[in-house]
Formats: sequence, C-alpha cells, structure tokens
Amino acid sequence: MTLLALGINHRTATVAVREQVAFTPAQLERALEELRSLPQISEAAVLSTCNRTELYCVTDAAGEQTVLKWLGRFHNLHVDELARCAYHYLDGDAARHLMRVAVGLDSMVLGEPQILGQLKEAYQQARDARGLGGELERLFQHTFAVAKQVRTETGIGKNPVSVAYAAVSMASRIFDDFSRSRALLIGAGETIELVARHLSEAGVRQLTVANRTRERAESVSAALGGDAITLSEIPDALEYADIVISSTAAPLPIVGKGMMERALKKRRHRPVFMVDIAVPRDIEPEVGELSDVFLYTVDDLEEVIEDNRRHRQVAADQAESLIEHGVSSWQHERRVRLGGHLIREYRQHGESLRDMSRDQALERLARGEDPAAVVERLAHQLANRLMHQPTQSIRDAASVEEHALLEAAPRLLLPAKAAFETPPAAKRRKKDNSPA
Repeated sequence: MTLLALGINHRTATVAVREQVAFTPAQLERALEELRSLPQISEAAVLSTCNRTELYCVTDAAGEQTVLKWLGRFHNLHVDELARCAYHYLDGDAARHLMRVAVGLDSMVLGEPQILGQLKEAYQQARDARGLGGELERLFQHTFAVAKQVRTETGIGKNPVSVAYAAVSMASRIFDDFSRSRALLIGAGETIELVARHLSEAGVRQLTVANRTRERAESVSAALGGDAITLSEIPDALEYADIVISSTAAPLPIVGKGMMERALKKRRHRPVFMVDIAVPRDIEPEVGELSDVFLYTVDDLEEVIEDNRRHRQVAADQAESLIEHGVSSWQHERRVRLGGHLIREYRQHGESLRDMSRDQALERLARGEDPAAVVERLAHQLANRLMHQPTQSIRDAASVEEHALLEAAPRLLLPAKAAFETPPAAKRRKKDNSPA
C-alpha cells in the first residue's frame, strides 16, 4: 500500500476553486465515509482550510487518480479542472509535505501557528470517523512530534510577520502590562479582527471597537467581551484609550490633530500608542507631532515585518533540516514495521506447513507404521514443502533475468558462509585434542 497526499492550496488554485473544493464541517463525516468505502482506500483523513484542501490516504499504487476523481464527483467539478491545480505526493514525499504543512512552511504566512491546530482537528475528525488505521495514525503522531520539536528548537513562530501581530508587538514595547491598558480599534475588517484577538491574547481586558455601523463593531467586540461604538463616538472614546489602532477604507482621516489634542488634555497627557494601518491614512500625520503620542504607520510596520521575515527564514531553514531528519526516522520505522509484517507472515506460513506434516506423521504412527520410516518421511516432506515456493521463485526469476531478486536470494535463503568455515567435526576434534 502507498501513502498518498493529494490536494490544492493557495499557490496552485484561485480562491474561486478553493471555495468549491473546501469541505464544510457538515460534509466531513460523509466525505471520510465515502473515501474509506472506495476499494483502493484503506485509510483517509481530510484537511480543509481557507487556503488548502488536502486528502491523506493509504491506497494502492494508482490511488491518486481514484482520489482525484472522487474529489471531483463530491464537489461536482470536472476532473480535468481539478487536475490542473492539484498536486500529489507519495510515501516519503507525502510524509515530508505533511510535516512542512504542520510547521507552517507551506503556509501563506511563513511559520503561522494556526495550521497545526487545524491539522490536529483534521486528525481527530478522521479518528472519530474511523478513517485512521495504523499507517496514518503513526504518521500524524510522528508529524505532531516533529512540529513540537520545530516550535521548541527554532524561532519560526516567534517573530510576527502579519501587520496585525506586528502592531500589537510594537505596543508591547511601550506597555509592560497590557491588563491595565485600554484599546480603541477603529474599523471592523479582517485586520482589526486579528488585532483584537492578538490584544486579547496579550492580556488587554478593556477593548472598544468603533465602526461605521454598530452592528459590525459588535460582531468583532462581542466575542472578546468588548464594547462597540460608531465612528461619531470616537472623540469621547479617545479620552480613555491607551492604544489606538485603525484600519478602515475611509477616504479621509478619521482622527485629526485637534481631536487628539482635546483628548490628551482630558487624559492629562498620559501617553497614547497609535498605529495607522489604513491606506489612505485614518490618522492625520500631524497627530504624530504631539509630544504624548507615539504614532506609527503601515510603513513602520513593514520594516518590522521584513526584519522578522528574515529571522523566520533562518528558522525555516533549521526547520527543513529537522523535517528531513523526521522523514528519515519515519521511513526507517516504516521499513522495520514492513519487515516485521513479512517475518510474521513467513513464520505463519512455515508453521502451517510444519503442523500439516506433523499431523500427517501422527496419523501414520496411529496406524502402526514404522516410527523410523514415519520420521524419515516427515523430514523429507517438511523440507520439500519449505523449499518448494523459494525454489519456484528462483526458477521464475532466472527465466526472466530478474537479477535483483537473484542477487538477494542467497542472503535471504542461505546461512552465512562463516558458519561453514570450520566444520563441526573439526571443531570437536580440536576440542578433544586440546590439553586438559
């Protein structure tokens, strides 16, 4: 059986295609059941995020075509359309790909940590649906161990490379204790949602989201226990804000110098950290001239992000090395397991031949046949039965010049030559003639 990883991601497919191939939570159970029911598939797991849909399967040698056709049928997509943007990896390459995904080396944002949690969810869902057998179970567990090692031994997740995280990271340079800081976030788009989440995780307990519509502001703030206001309420909110981060699509500035001067007077000139992520700007540049304001723009953040990208790339190179070691370790364990399976099957075969010959010999003894003749026949019969299949395989290999099998046969079938260097009789004579 072959390990297969097949999928599409942000590098190979457009958002429109990724949306069509994504699995909703409600679809996953049925998808896993259908995959497992295919004759060529013995194990299956599905990873589906906004940036990738990937299927991990234990299948036969030509399983990628089976899985690709099934994926097309499930989502009502033509297989040729999928084939143009799909990739597949087998065995060691499939294991390597899964490990790179787990540590964020294949993500849109290098080293992002969310994918590992998503992968663990996919593993649990496959396990609950009985989609995992020994092969995928061991691969996922090995992958999680490698991911933990990478996170522990490299700095791949330490340096922020998103605008939202960089903004919060810069704020931490000014505020030692976020729990006593109040944050005002202007806007309610994806970036502000991320900023709100990062601030909450950093310890900010008082958070206000301002937006053109209060409903949208509430959708961002409610999950974090914050407040929601409209843009017209910003002047009053500035009085209490220690951190102000803004990202809207407004054509003109929302916070002006005069508005900020009035807020600072009410604050008795306690410092304010401000980040303007918007283009065009939400905060007038002149606000940065005020002595109690630390104003940063998206350009300032880009410098931080670029520096952090370089640090992450160094960590990524270290991660690649750890992954290669992880793949080698997994392949070694897999080969050992394969050898163990073969040994068990071979011994079971030998034992069945032994039992058959023994039972026949016992029957002859019960009929009163000569014991010496029965033993002689038993030995002859057992030897022939044990040697029949290997003998036939060697003849077949020789007839078609299958040199690899012929070269391996002596090592597998014959005892080591060292065992014949000193005949047993000679050993006994040497022992008998030695002085007492």
